[in-house]
Amino acid sequence: MTDQRYLKRTILKETVPSKYLSEGNRNLRVFLPPGYNELLSYPVVYCQDGEDFFNFGRIATSATALILDEGLEPFIIVGVDVDKSVRTEEYAPDGSRHAAYVLFFGEELVPFIEERFAARRSKEDRLLAGDSLGGSVSLHVALSYPQLFTRIISLSGAFYPVSQQIIAECDDLSWLSLYMIIGLQETAFETDRGIFDFVELNRNAKALLEQRGAHMYYEERDGKHQWGYWQKDVPDALKHFIEVE
Repeated sequence: MTDQRYLKRTILKETVPSKYLSEGNRNLRVFLPPGYNELLSYPVVYCQDGEDFFNFGRIATSATALILDEGLEPFIIVGVDVDKSVRTEEYAPDGSRHAAYVLFFGEELVPFIEERFAARRSKEDRLLAGDSLGGSVSLHVALSYPQLFTRIISLSGAFYPVSQQIIAECDDLSWLSLYMIIGLQETAFETDRGIFDFVELNRNAKALLEQRGAHMYYEERDGKHQWGYWQKDVPDALKHFIEVE
């Protein structure tokens, strides 16, 4: 039987107005940790594919258990929804909506959250998380806003050649910390850009990042390119960056 403490969660629906996004706004879901108190302040995890992170990644359930059972410092989670029909255009760095999405993230989303919630405002207390293209767009947001973001969770990141080229053009990435996992059964995954060997993409990205001084946690293990694999890793990914009180 599920412990009822894990089911008593506060998840709010919010809408961020935007002058950068063509639709003029973006829907969010915001998890507030157990015991949330506006007089305190909390780290914030920003998730691409917000709906999937909550529904398939079960991140709110994992966060509640980590906070209540393992003593992790309470934290806020912001899930940023995406229209799957334009996801690649927003998340891929050569997509037609990518520049606008990155501007929205840095110029509108972060201020919106920090004005409305008891969010810490240091770059060490903001965390970006994403799966597949969500992992790579998290990196590109951090590269565009290093004053805001220095920590990234990438679950089977889609580090296509254009992303690798952008990494290669960077000089010093010693300010950046990444948690990267990849499934060993992801060697021929079909995407809307073609079939890719995600293991090779991640190995190449890891090498480029390490050569530029980025701090890496990197692991390859059995798994496919799907939430059944990533969901199991969400708790460890969160524990990598969020400390025990």
